Order: sequence, then C-alpha cells, then structure tokens
Amino acid sequence: MDKELEHSFVELLEKHQNIVHKVCRLYTNNQDAHNDLFQEITIQLWKAYPKFRGDAKFSTWMYRVGLNTAITLYRKSKRSITTQEFESVSFKIKSEDYDDTEEQQLKLLYKAVHQLNDIEKALVFLYLEDKNYGEISDTLGISEVNARVKMNRVKKKLRTILNP
Repeated sequence: MDKELEHSFVELLEKHQNIVHKVCRLYTNNQDAHNDLFQEITIQLWKAYPKFRGDAKFSTWMYRVGLNTAITLYRKSKRSITTQEFESVSFKIKSEDYDDTEEQQLKLLYKAVHQLNDIEKALVFLYLEDKNYGEISDTLGISEVNARVKMNRVKKKLRTILNP
C-alpha cells in the first residue's frame, strides 16, 4: 500500500479511535481483552480500508467493521472476550453529598444490557450513541424497518428484565 493511503488511514483512525474503544468496552471485561480486541479491530479496519469507497461516513463504516469484528470474536470464544461486569467500573466522584440514584439506575441498565445477545447489544449501543435508524441500519447491515422492529423488541426485553 502506498504512503498516502497509510497516512489517511492512520489520521482517520486516530480521529475516530474512541469508536473502537467504545466497542471494546462493550464486549470485554478487562484491559488485556480490551487491548486484544482493539488490535484485532484495527487490523480488520486496515485490511478493509482499501475497499472503503466513502459511500457511508468513515465513522459509520468504522462502527460496522468494529462491531462485526467484536461479534465474530465474541461468538467464536465467549471465554476470551466476555462482557464487562458493571460493578468493576469504578467511579471517581468528588462531591460529598452526591445523589447516586442515577448511578444506580445506570448500573441496573448496564446489567440488563449485558443479558442481551450480541446483536441486541450493538443495537442498544448505537441507539445510546444517538444514531438514527438510518445510521443504525447502515452500520448493522439491516433494513431501517428491521432496525426499528428489533429496537422495539429490545426495549420490551429490557423492560421485562428491569421490571420482572
């Protein structure tokens, strides 16, 4: 590959690397697994980059490659790439009279999300990233109608998990 292609890839990866970190956080439970998945997603992005035509935004394409890589690895070996235990996340809060109601609700939500299957997690992740159904369907490679239907099912599933 030529230097110009390599330079543009590195520049775009550096600019949008938080996308890859977010995907890694969703599908891993420790730093080593996170680093391994980050490296694997980067490799897959690099391999696919020459075929990137710019039909979609780079970030949308990056979500797609990242989620597909994570899901593929997650399905191959749930032992080496597992979801993160929410309790393992430490919060550094300086305020002494802090109301933890929102934190407790988030904890319950993450616990519920971790009970979803890999595609449902990806759907919720993109939804929480404020992606519209067009972007979600592009990223996951499904129709917009299918994305809406799946999201409604996931919302019902989460309600059932949160309010048994």
